[in-house]
Amino acid sequence: MGNAILYRMDSGIPGDISRKSQATVEPVTLDSGNKFTAYGLFGKISSGKLVPIGTGDAATAVYGLLVRPYPTQGANASDPLGTAVPLGTGIGDCMRRGYMTVKLNAGTAAQAGQVYVRVANAAAGKPIGGIEAAADSTNTIAVTGATFMSAADASGNVEIAYNI
Repeated sequence: MGNAILYRMDSGIPGDISRKSQATVEPVTLDSGNKFTAYGLFGKISSGKLVPIGTGDAATAVYGLLVRPYPTQGANASDPLGTAVPLGTGIGDCMRRGYMTVKLNAGTAAQAGQVYVRVANAAAGKPIGGIEAAADSTNTIAVTGATFMSAADASGNVEIAYNI
C-alpha cells in the first residue's frame, strides 16, 4: 500500500465556522475607526458596533467571534485563503455560539484546554486580541465558555468551541 497519509490535515481557515449546523451567527455593524486585523478574533460591542477585544478589556466584554465571509475573503477577492484582512465598515457576521477555526499565537493547545485572549503587552507573534493557549499574568484574559478542540496544525490553526 503506497497510499498512506503521512501528515495531518489542516484544521481549517481562521474565521471559518467548522461545524455550521451547530453555530449561532448574527449580523453586526463593524466600526471603521476600530478595525479587526484578521478573521476569527473575539470582539465586543462598543457604541452598538462590533470591535476587537483590546487593551485592558475584561473577559465579560467578549461578545463573539468575527466570521470569515464566504465566498469572498474580504476587501480583495484574490487574497489567498486565511490571509484576507476584514472589511472595516458595513455589516459583518458574529458567531455567538459554535465551533470555529482560529489562529493560535502562543502556547500549546490541548483538547478541552482554556482559550485566552491577549489584552496587554503585545510582543512578536503575540498581538493584542490574539488567541493563546496559556495564561500570561495580567496580559491575557480567559474567555468564558471557550475551549480548544484539539492541538493546532502545522500552520497554528486550531478549532475552538465557544458557548457550547
